[in-house]
Amino acid sequence: MKKIYFFLVVLVSSLTYSQVINETFDSAKMMEKRGLKIQLPRNYKPDSKEVYPLVVVLDGDYLFEPVTGNVDYQSYWNDMPDCIVVGIQQSETRDLDFYYSEETDFPAHEGALFFEFIGMELIPYLEEKYRASDFRIAVGHDMGANFLNYYLFKDFPVFDAYIMLSPDFAPGIEPKLAERFTTLQHETFYYLATAEEDISRLKESIEKANKLFATISNEKLHYKFDNFEDTNHYSLVGQGIPKALNSIFYLYKPISAKEYKEEMLTYSGSAMEYLLKKYEAIKGLYGFEKKVIENDLRAVAAAAKKKDDFETIKELSKLARKEYPDSMISAYYQGLYFEEEGNMKKALQYYQSGLLLEPSQFINKDILLDKIYDIQGSEGN
Repeated sequence: MKKIYFFLVVLVSSLTYSQVINETFDSAKMMEKRGLKIQLPRNYKPDSKEVYPLVVVLDGDYLFEPVTGNVDYQSYWNDMPDCIVVGIQQSETRDLDFYYSEETDFPAHEGALFFEFIGMELIPYLEEKYRASDFRIAVGHDMGANFLNYYLFKDFPVFDAYIMLSPDFAPGIEPKLAERFTTLQHETFYYLATAEEDISRLKESIEKANKLFATISNEKLHYKFDNFEDTNHYSLVGQGIPKALNSIFYLYKPISAKEYKEEMLTYSGSAMEYLLKKYEAIKGLYGFEKKVIENDLRAVAAAAKKKDDFETIKELSKLARKEYPDSMISAYYQGLYFEEEGNMKKALQYYQSGLLLEPSQFINKDILLDKIYDIQGSEGN
């Protein structure tokens, strides 16, 4: 199973067109050089104004590829944004990097230096060199996952989301974390996972921690726990990463059939108001704007037609023109608006004008021609 999983990861990674860079970072804090693996988004452009969430992966020697494969796959389908993923290589320094004092349960000696290296050197460097947004995700496995907890105790935590894959909790840290969770003042995602065949000592402490964390009531904390069946300490990584990303970016996802039926259609305002509210919530939660995708424009159009809300379709065409100025989308919805209003002459003009523009994911010349022929056919009768 483990061999099959890593084969699939390598296969997925090899099919992507993301930009992977190998760098060596000279740390003044640790007084040594550390290797980095950096994956940039497929269409990353240094001179663009677009910014991307930053994903920092501990144990990048083996955890980087599983993370980048999942990020690339989910972002391709718009289930999450494109991200900058950075893996820190630690194969020869792992025990020292994650060292903590048994008296305080917090980083000490080399562990304290590694802690400062990430927050005070690495992240500022990455934000200066690459187009990273303020939304940051950290990924860790066993000792690395435990180490990430320490950033939560800063007055202004470095990360917004924590993916904790079978953490090897420091003794006594769970109640301290629970107390910290109650006082969080900013949106924080915390994903915790174990497995049926996880290392027994870790599984026991993680399940105990989950019982404690699950009782916490703080609207700023977005907590998710998974206990995977037929999975061990290593293979849970393959299931945990996509589940974690899915839980972190639940709001970012395209409008699904379920959301359309249960939320958009039942919303007290118009479908356009629902859409704008959703995208404003995305900006508020993640700290960056999401470009309105065509799937969501179609959902608004469908809801507007169902409610006979022609003005929303008109508003939709304006939004489509703003988001996709060179596309057929705006002309299609403008034509649809006039068609619903019964003004077939105007509708025909817009459908015909759309033939000169670029096709989109769902609107092409065949669709516009079908509309044109239908109108011309009805006028001829």
